[in-house]
Amino acid sequence: MWLLALLKGILVGICASIPLGPVGVICVQQTVNRGQRAGFASGYGAAVADTLFASVAFLSLSVVLDFIDAHRQAIQISGGVLLIVLGFITFVRNAVKQFRKDRASKKKNYAQDFVYVFLLTLTNPLTVFIFLTLFAAFGMHNAEEGGGLWILIPTLVGVHLGATSWWYMLTYTVSRFQSFFRLRQVWWFNKIAGVVIILLGVLMGLYPFLGIQG
Repeated sequence: MWLLALLKGILVGICASIPLGPVGVICVQQTVNRGQRAGFASGYGAAVADTLFASVAFLSLSVVLDFIDAHRQAIQISGGVLLIVLGFITFVRNAVKQFRKDRASKKKNYAQDFVYVFLLTLTNPLTVFIFLTLFAAFGMHNAEEGGGLWILIPTLVGVHLGATSWWYMLTYTVSRFQSFFRLRQVWWFNKIAGVVIILLGVLMGLYPFLGIQG
C-alpha cells in the first residue's frame, strides 16, 4: 500500500510541477545566467512549497483551506505585485555585467535563491486546489478517510520526489544548452524573461477580478 502511495505521490508531484508558470521562467533564467545549481536551488524552493500545499490538500485542513479561500484575492494580488517588481528588475538590470559577475564569482548564494522562490510559490494558494484535484484524479484518499500516517508519509515523500525530479530535469536540460548562450543572447534572453515575468504578474494580480466578473 505504501509503495503504491509513493508512486502515485511522485506522479502527482510531477503533474503539479510541469506547467511552466512564473517559477519555471525564473528557474530557466537563473540556470542560463548562473548555472544549473542556481536554477535547481530556485526550483527546489518551489518543490518544498508544493509539498506543504500537498500536505494541506491531503489532510484537508479546513482551517487552512478556509483561510486561503477567504484571502485568496489578497494573496494572489501580492504575488502578482511581487512578480511585476521581479520582472522589472530583471528587465532593467545590466544582464551582461551581471552574467560576467556571476560566472567569475566564487560565492554562490543558493540559499537566497531557494528562499525567494519558496516564498513566491506560497503566494499562489490555488496550488492547494490543484493538489486536491490531482489526489482525486489518482484516487487517493486523505488521511482522515483511512490509512493515516502509513499513507500520508509516502504520499508526501512521493510528491516531494516528483517535484524535485522535475526541477532537476528541467534545469539539467537547460544547462546542457548553456554554452550556446553568448553575451548578446543573454542580454535578449533577460529582456524577454523580464517582460514574460511582468505579464505573468499582471495576469496573476488580475485573475481574482476576472474570476469575479466571470
